[in-house]
Amino acid sequence: MTRISEIIEHRFGLCRKPPAVHALQTGIGIPSESTFEGLPDGGGGGSGTIRRGIGAAISGMRTLNQNRQLLWFTLFAGLVMVGNTLGQAALFYIGHIMQPDIIVSYALDFLLEFATLFFLVFLLAGLVLSIPSKKEGSTSFFVELAGAKKYLKALFLWSVVLALAGMLLFRIWSYFPVCHVSSCSWLNFFGPSIFPGILNQFPFNLTMDPYIFTEVPGYGGRSLLLWIYPMGFMWTLIYSAINLLLFILTPFVVPLIVLEHKTLREAVVGSFAMMKKTLIEVAACAIFLGVVVSGVFLTYLLVQAAHGYNDPWMTWPPGMITSHPTDAWIALGLLYYLAVFIVTFVVATVGGIAVLDLYTSAKTGQNAKIR
Repeated sequence: MTRISEIIEHRFGLCRKPPAVHALQTGIGIPSESTFEGLPDGGGGGSGTIRRGIGAAISGMRTLNQNRQLLWFTLFAGLVMVGNTLGQAALFYIGHIMQPDIIVSYALDFLLEFATLFFLVFLLAGLVLSIPSKKEGSTSFFVELAGAKKYLKALFLWSVVLALAGMLLFRIWSYFPVCHVSSCSWLNFFGPSIFPGILNQFPFNLTMDPYIFTEVPGYGGRSLLLWIYPMGFMWTLIYSAINLLLFILTPFVVPLIVLEHKTLREAVVGSFAMMKKTLIEVAACAIFLGVVVSGVFLTYLLVQAAHGYNDPWMTWPPGMITSHPTDAWIALGLLYYLAVFIVTFVVATVGGIAVLDLYTSAKTGQNAKIR
C-alpha cells in the first residue's frame, strides 16, 4: 500500500509515473487608446456596482429560461469535461504502463489541456453569437456555432495561450505547502491536499474504500475504472478550477473577437481595459454564481449527517471497514452527483450569458438590470 501523500507528491512532480505498487487572426499592432474610449466608469465601487454584477447573473438566468436551446451549450460543455476526465485517466494509465520521460509527459498534458480549452472557447463563441440572434428570433445555437468557424484562428491561438497559462498556474499551485500545524491547517483548503481529502469521504467515496487513493488500479483485483474515478476526475477538478480562474480574469476576449472582429492582441488588451472598468461587477457576478454552485455542492454535508459513517480512515483501527453503504445510499450518492453536475454546467451557461450582459453594459454605458 502506498500513502496518499506519496501519490500526491509524485503526481504533482515532474511526470505522470504512478507510485510503486506494493502487494484569428493574430494581431501585430496594439490598438490605440481611442479604440476603447467611452467605456463607462464602472469601477467606482459601492452597492450599485455589486447590484449590477448580480443583476447580470440574474438576467442571464432569465435569458436562459427564455431561450432553452442555449442549454445545448450546457450539454456540450459537460461532454467536453467528461472527455477531459477520460483523457486524464488515459494519461495516468499511459504513465503507469509506458513511463514516458518528462518532455513527453508535459507534451501530453498540454495536448489534453489545449483540446479541452479549445472546445470550451469555441462553444463559448457560439454561445456569445447566439444570444443576440435569439433575441431577434432568427437563428439557432447550432447556426451561430457554425458561424464561429470564421474566428477559428484567433480562438485557436487564444486556446494555446490559456493552455500554457493553465499549466504554469498548475505548477505554481502544486508546490503550495501543506501545513501540519493546527493553527494554519485552514491553508490546506487552498492546497493540493484538499481534493483527496474530500473525495475520500462519502458520498464521493461510495464504497467507503480506504485505499481508493493508495492502491494502483488493476492490481489485487482492483478495477481499472479507478483510473477514471477518482484519479482522472480529481485532475479534471483541479484543471477546471484553474481554467475557471483564467476565464474570470479574461472574460471579454471571446466577445471582442467574435462580435467586434478584433485580433487576438486587440481582444486581450481590450478585455483588460474593460475589466478595469467592470472589475467589481465581474467579481460580484462570479461570487454570486459561485455561491449558487457551492450551496448545491455543500448539501453533501446533509447526506453525510444522515448517513453518519463518512470517512473510512476515521474508524479504529484506521482503514478497518466493518460495513459498506447500502444500495439505497449508493443510489442517493449517484443522484447527488447528477444534481451537482447539472447545476454546475447550467450555472456555467448562465455565466457565459452574463459575460455578454456585462460586455454590452460596458460598451454602451447601460447598467445590467434585474429584470
